[in-house]
Amino acid sequence: MRLTQSMCTIAECAPGGDGPAAARPRLVKIAVVGGSGVGKTALVVRFLTRRFIGDYERNAGNLYSRHIQVDGEMLAIQVQDTPGVQIHEHSLDCNEQLNRCIRWADALVIVFSITDYKSFELLSHLYHHVRQLHPGNMVPVVIVANKADLLHIKEVEPQQGLQLANMLGCTFYEVSVSENYNNVFNAFHLLCKEVNKQQITSTPERRRTSLIPRPKSPNMQDLKRRFKQALSAKVRTVTSV
Repeated sequence: MRLTQSMCTIAECAPGGDGPAAARPRLVKIAVVGGSGVGKTALVVRFLTRRFIGDYERNAGNLYSRHIQVDGEMLAIQVQDTPGVQIHEHSLDCNEQLNRCIRWADALVIVFSITDYKSFELLSHLYHHVRQLHPGNMVPVVIVANKADLLHIKEVEPQQGLQLANMLGCTFYEVSVSENYNNVFNAFHLLCKEVNKQQITSTPERRRTSLIPRPKSPNMQDLKRRFKQALSAKVRTVTSV
């Protein structure tokens, strides 16, 4: 019950609203991209709810929202979860849905798993793909190395991720979504600060060109259902012991 009640406190941001624009929180749009199975959905849910659930259904690319205070200003954040990306014949296999998500975003989180070297190999390809879809616009990008707690099966050293991030000019975070919330929050918080700074100093022309249709409507009911399923599974496990 406590999980369900907590989910209800997450604010969903409508595309518009009544009243003057100055009365509405500034909107920050973040897309989370990476290979399959690296923990993108778990990362998003951890940021939104501070909670971790290990099992998820196939990623359908949902859009979730919340409000957060950055430097004393309340911001409305939309986080777009995306399906996993793969390399096909030495090039990224990106469908148009993913491309729309990347174009839509004000900032991006590129995620890989330290237990999957192929997901690490995707990083530079994804980064350059992002730059191609945002020509002349240096959207903030952070690189997140997930599953830092699984050292016994790691295939990527943390230093490798840091070196690549430095080479690409990105901020790097090593996280364990299952064990720690702080660096997950820090990654999103940094992007919010960078986007907010850009929006304050941007020209009217920049704001007009950023009005790209939203990729997909929010689906908070789906997230609530996942929490109920996970809670029920835990109750059944305890009962059976």
